[in-house]
Amino acid sequence: MFLRIFTALAVLVSACAAPLFAQAAKESTREFLPPPWDRYFARRVTELSTADWQKEITRENWPAVQAKMRGELQHMLGLDPWPARGALNPKITGTVQGDGYVIEKLHFESLPGLYVTANLYRPTTVAQPLPTVLYVCGHSRIVEDGVSMGNKTDYQHHGIWFARHGYVCMAIDTIQLGEISGFHHGTYNLNRWWWPSRGYTPAGVEAWNSMRALDYLETRPEVDKARFGITGISGGGVYSWWTAALDERIKVAVPTAGIATLKNHVLDGSVEGHCDCMFKVNTHRWDYDRVAALLAPRALLIANTDKDTIFPLDGVVEIYNRTRSLYRTLGKEEHIGLHIAEGPHGDSQPLNTGAFHWMERFLKGAKLKDVLDEPASKVHPHRELKVFAELPKDEKVTTVDEFFVPAFGAKADGPSAAEWPQLRDAWMKALREDCFRAWPAEPAQVQAKQTTSSAQGLRLTKLEFSTQETFELPMWILHREDTAPEALELIVLNVLDDQSWAASQASSAAGFPAQFPGVTADEKAFGDERKMLLGTKWGMAYVAPRGVGPSSWSQLSAGKQTQLRRRLLLLGESLESAQVWDIHQAAAALRSVPSFARTPLWLQSQKAMAANALYASLFIPDVKRLDLHAIPGSHRDSPTYLNVLRHLDLPQAVALAAERSTIALYTSNAAPWEYSQKVAAALGWGEKRVQIRQPADLPTPR
Repeated sequence: MFLRIFTALAVLVSACAAPLFAQAAKESTREFLPPPWDRYFARRVTELSTADWQKEITRENWPAVQAKMRGELQHMLGLDPWPARGALNPKITGTVQGDGYVIEKLHFESLPGLYVTANLYRPTTVAQPLPTVLYVCGHSRIVEDGVSMGNKTDYQHHGIWFARHGYVCMAIDTIQLGEISGFHHGTYNLNRWWWPSRGYTPAGVEAWNSMRALDYLETRPEVDKARFGITGISGGGVYSWWTAALDERIKVAVPTAGIATLKNHVLDGSVEGHCDCMFKVNTHRWDYDRVAALLAPRALLIANTDKDTIFPLDGVVEIYNRTRSLYRTLGKEEHIGLHIAEGPHGDSQPLNTGAFHWMERFLKGAKLKDVLDEPASKVHPHRELKVFAELPKDEKVTTVDEFFVPAFGAKADGPSAAEWPQLRDAWMKALREDCFRAWPAEPAQVQAKQTTSSAQGLRLTKLEFSTQETFELPMWILHREDTAPEALELIVLNVLDDQSWAASQASSAAGFPAQFPGVTADEKAFGDERKMLLGTKWGMAYVAPRGVGPSSWSQLSAGKQTQLRRRLLLLGESLESAQVWDIHQAAAALRSVPSFARTPLWLQSQKAMAANALYASLFIPDVKRLDLHAIPGSHRDSPTYLNVLRHLDLPQAVALAAERSTIALYTSNAAPWEYSQKVAAALGWGEKRVQIRQPADLPTPR
């Protein structure tokens, strides 16, 4: 063994994480969760964090359970179905000679145009196939003269150590900070809320690139295909988890500073220190111990530091203990370890030593007392390890989010009458299981508290009802005082957003000031509504779903709202999918009042909330009509539901609703809705079933 002088390694704080967590550190995260959202998040985390799922696991049934879970993770990473394993088209662009090792600069294509740049480290002389480590890189930004060298160049000391100790090691760039710079920040600061709607996460791309790296390594004569290991820190620690969980070729794994619990992310605020590459689309609503479990019973060392603020130690230890319990059940407790080093989040020598020891023991079979303690050191200038002299013009790294997860394709002329029932049922099943899975399996019976008052010939009924425990939602119903509720010809349930909530409150305050204290009255709006109601036998109901009115986020900064939305995604839902549930429950609350139980029901709303009302109508019995104002033409704009764009888009949802209800779309752009009209016409529902109307003011349907 040759000795080197220990070179202190600069702490590599995640380039993605640092700006986010700096903000989180300034604020008390628990204060950041406004009521009643604080209680809601706590309930959902408790619900999802139980380890009861392990109770029925035995050595005999684990392979079947593991296969099912692996399929779920594959889906949540946007890899279901698997992308085609086409030609890798590898190319070595140069070599670098080191002291006892050689570095090959190379690239391959994990998909056509999806270039992966890499440095492959091997001993100068290789007499037989060697154990091989895939090193996946964390978020280290290495840019010189405005040109990215790739984050692989900053983790060179790992590859050097492995090559000098008898391994092949390949370090691969990530899409965010590689030589071709893509994006990890879709929901954090790019407003790409369609990513979860598409079922897309850059975590899936990183996992796929790592699996394809293994495919390439299997073609190398220096590589022992039966002895693959994987490791990496921070983002690389996370990708180590994804890859090893999905790919059994990995025999030894050391994910470093790459895992925490839902409690850490959602309640303690760790999510604010991470970009989207750290998270799956949590459709199946997992805590992170299930990801760790997928490595069992292979050799797994969980490594972390004790002062890591974005992967807190308490969560790391909790996941280790839960996973160790599974290893114990499987009779392989000696295959799991926990390595804790002192210090903050960073690529430190003590952490590296733990990884090196574990690989020596489980890839080479070394005895613990024989493991070497030589430190890892950086040697080469970053530019020396750069792969591309010029970036390829056909690269698709920067647009991978547009194609990586296949989008659904609707027939241009719509389904035939024979095709419709199967298509409709498939869409409804997908919505319930893949988009709205976080809804309660069985809705509790709604019990609405009711109060009434009268003024100026109108009766105001206030209903208060609970939806998902922590949210008490208000609903107001206005109609002529001289008309009994059961004699009303229809009730229009107006679903409010922040803008229409304020307008509704101001209008109602003009007629019923005692019921709306402190609200500035809008006499004209109330006068117009009063005139309309006195001339009809209609009831106008107004409901504010969560996130609107009493539980609104409108007073929070845009950054705080973003982080609340990201927390909900980690719980397997979105703000908008929860609002759809609230609209469903509002209709149930209305029907729970005997005098309104049989009155024909219309729904009306605007903008993104109109889309929520549209989807809610699919689950509400007997909705006669929908009046949808300025509804978005696609989920690319809003609202966000997990995975919805894998199955359908808003024009298809309108077609679904049109089988049951008349739809009036108030819009100046009819193009998105041609599909809906074609379906209605082809299936004989009548030419007025889907109506395109000029934009109109709320609240009066026509």
